[in-house]
Amino acid sequence: MSKPVRVAILFSGRGSNMETLAQHLAKPDVPGQFVLGVSNRPEAGGVGFCTRANIPCAVIDHKAYDTREDFEADMQKALASARIDLICAAGFMRLLTPEFVTHWHNRIINIHPSLLPAYKGLNTHKRALDDGAKQHGCSVHYMRAEMDDGPVIVQKHVPVHADDTPDTLATRVLAQEHVAYPEALDIVLEKLASQQP
Repeated sequence: MSKPVRVAILFSGRGSNMETLAQHLAKPDVPGQFVLGVSNRPEAGGVGFCTRANIPCAVIDHKAYDTREDFEADMQKALASARIDLICAAGFMRLLTPEFVTHWHNRIINIHPSLLPAYKGLNTHKRALDDGAKQHGCSVHYMRAEMDDGPVIVQKHVPVHADDTPDTLATRVLAQEHVAYPEALDIVLEKLASQQP
């Protein structure tokens, strides 16, 4: 049996998708292991989750760096020292440089709260409502140098209700994110596990 794929999860906030992935990776039949959390915000709620779950967490405050390259250099050191095979971005609110993303080509995945390629960027729920969209949802995709770009692995659709607000729509989409990300992770882990020596 090949050794488990070593997974790092990048996050900036409360870490609800990270918690979902952590629970999934803890299952005995999943060929991956959550070995490192990485946050760019010391106050992020997900840091506490890592502490409680005994998962090492690298807090690399982007405000302490003059350039994105310097910030990413320290992030890269943390990932290398943990011997990471796969990165999952889960509510990580920093744009990564093309150089970083290219270095991790097909080994960094991201979740986005829209049916890509629609509504890249921020405020996806409000924009979908403003456009009168009938369907909304979330996408897990391989990250590429362009923001919210790259091959889609899994999408989940959510119907838009006439009385929806951005908050009510966000709540239903988040519930589907927690379904989509483990599904997509399984697909990627299977590919990576088959490539392991």
